[in-house]
Amino acid sequence: MLRVGVCVSGGGTNLQAIMDKMESGAVTDAELSVVVSNNAGAYALTRAKNRGIPAVCVSPKDYETREAFHEALVETLDGFRLDLIVLAGFLVVLPEELIEKYRNRIINIHPSLIPSFCGTGNYGLAVHEHALERGVKVTGATVHFVDEGTDTGPIILQKAVAVRDDDTPKSLQLRVMEEAEWEILPEAIDLIANGKIRVENGRVVRV
Repeated sequence: MLRVGVCVSGGGTNLQAIMDKMESGAVTDAELSVVVSNNAGAYALTRAKNRGIPAVCVSPKDYETREAFHEALVETLDGFRLDLIVLAGFLVVLPEELIEKYRNRIINIHPSLIPSFCGTGNYGLAVHEHALERGVKVTGATVHFVDEGTDTGPIILQKAVAVRDDDTPKSLQLRVMEEAEWEILPEAIDLIANGKIRVENGRVVRV
């Protein structure tokens, strides 16, 4: 059974999708061991508590230095003996120690088709604003393993979403979540839990 920890900063809609897919049996051989947030007011923590899942806040506001916060974050995640860490809207730059320790065991969801509209400054609503400004006809979401770069790790899954002429950043954001993010993030967890993918030479291959 894959022990999964989800890190999230806000409302936790992707967390909800993961929990629902686990409950329905669409994700197998995986269990949610903890939800961690850097934001004490994150509704994601309430979602976890409502399902009886341990919910922990590790906030940089509670530590004198960034290094102390990073140390506490690593210790917290280590304490749950996790096999996989899922970043589901976690607005924290991960310490390199964590990335190294959990190499190819941390995944992230990004609301675009990487390499488009990714990297520094491209998160949240800004991604969809940039997509509409550029006039793209297709956008989507990407699940990838996390490395030391920003949105540069090996790509696991992508799903395309059509852009409509009357889209606003908000409407596009919602449709990308509903049609892509909430589908491919749980699917990626299922693939990993069932040993169906591995990383070879910096790329994800099916087993």
